[in-house]
Amino acid sequence: MASILLLLVLLMPALQITGAQSVGVCYGQNGNNLPSPTEVVDLYKSNGIGRMRIYEPNDPTYQALKGSNIELIVTILNDKLQGLTDAAAAKDWVQKNVQAFPDVKFKYIAVGNEVHPGDPQTQYLLPAIQNIHDAIVAANLQGQIKVSTAIDTTLVDSAYPPSAGKYSDAAKSFITPVINFLASNGAPLLVNVYPYFSYTENPTQIDIAYALFTSEGITTPDGVKYQNLFDALLDAQYSALEKANAPNVEIVVSESGWPSEGGDAATTQNAQTFYQNLINHVKGTTGTPKRPGKAIETYLFAMFDENTKGGDEVERHFGLFSPNKQPKYQLTFG
Repeated sequence: MASILLLLVLLMPALQITGAQSVGVCYGQNGNNLPSPTEVVDLYKSNGIGRMRIYEPNDPTYQALKGSNIELIVTILNDKLQGLTDAAAAKDWVQKNVQAFPDVKFKYIAVGNEVHPGDPQTQYLLPAIQNIHDAIVAANLQGQIKVSTAIDTTLVDSAYPPSAGKYSDAAKSFITPVINFLASNGAPLLVNVYPYFSYTENPTQIDIAYALFTSEGITTPDGVKYQNLFDALLDAQYSALEKANAPNVEIVVSESGWPSEGGDAATTQNAQTFYQNLINHVKGTTGTPKRPGKAIETYLFAMFDENTKGGDEVERHFGLFSPNKQPKYQLTFG
C-alpha cells in the first residue's frame, strides 16, 4: 500500500500538468498593435496556457518559445502547398522551421488550413502532407511531431443528428485520401469547430443557450442526448470519420471561439460564458456522447483581437486578451 501511495504522489504533478495543458490558445498575429512574441509567451506562462497554435513559421516566436515547454502547432498556409509538393522543398522547410529549433516543443504541423473542394490548392494538399511527413521521419522526429491538416466543419453534410454526419460528395475526393494517410500514421485530424457560426447561421433553429453550454440539452431523433452544440458538431465529425472507414482517427479541436463584438450575438457576456464553459468541458472527462470519458484537446481562438485581419468585422474580435495584454474576460485556464 505504501508503494502505491508513493507512486500516486509521484504521478500527481504530471497529472496536474496534463490537465493544465489540455487547453491551448491560437496566437494569430494579424495586428499592428500586438505585444512582442516574448511578452506573449510570458502571458501564456503566467496564465497557465500550455499549448499554442501559430499560423505560419515565425522566428521571433520560436525564439521566445525556446525552453518554455509550451506545445506548438505550426500551420502551413494554403498558398504554400504547391511548393511543398517538391520533396526537396519540404525537407528544406522542415530543416529551417523545425530542426533549427530543437528547444521548441513542436507537436503538430497543420499542412493547410480549411482547404475546400474547388480551391486551386486542394490538389496539392495530400502530396504536401506526405512530403512534410517524410521529412519529419527523415529527421527522426515522427515520435514527437504528427503531420495533419486543419479542416472546418462544412466538409460534413447531414450533420443532424450527429450520427448522420458524413463528408459531402464534393469533399470526399480530397479528404478521404488524407484521412487514410492520418489513419496509417497514427495522426489526428485537426478540426476548427465554431458553435458561434452554426448558431448565427441558424438562429431560429438553434437555441443560443445550446451554443453557450447553458442549455438542459436536446435529445436527437435517434435517442442520444446532447447538452451542447459543440459536442454535436464534434460527433458529426466523428460519424463522418467512421463512414470513411477511419473510426480510430482522433480529432483535435484546432480552433473554437466566440467574438465579443462585430456580429449577431457577439457580446462580452456571451463570449465569457462560452469560453469558460468550453474550457471546463474540454478539460473534464465527460467527453462527447460518441467519445465519452476523456478530455478533448482544444485550442481557443484567439489570444488577441487582430485589427488587421481580413474578412467580416466580427473576425477581428475573437481575442481573449486586448493588445495591451489585459484580459477581456475573467477566465480560469488551469
